[in-house]
Amino acid sequence: MTEHTKINNRDLRIKIKNAEICFGGNQKLKIYGTLKCKSGKRMKRENRVFFSSEKEAKQNGFRPCGHCMKTDYQHWKDGLI
Repeated sequence: MTEHTKINNRDLRIKIKNAEICFGGNQKLKIYGTLKCKSGKRMKRENRVFFSSEKEAKQNGFRPCGHCMKTDYQHWKDGLI
């Protein structure tokens, strides 16, 4: 997990381009989603964290976003994940 406040914009772009960062999340709400999610783009920088995989996000106690990951969110909500 990488906190947005602890990485500069240049390094962040490089990590995204190299697929080292694939998902973003809200540290306070414990929600993760795709990097293109409108909800994720609106969150405050100090609340944003990044993950290399869904597995990493889940290991840190995050749940899928209901907007950009509807199927995964529904499975989580139904207790299937």
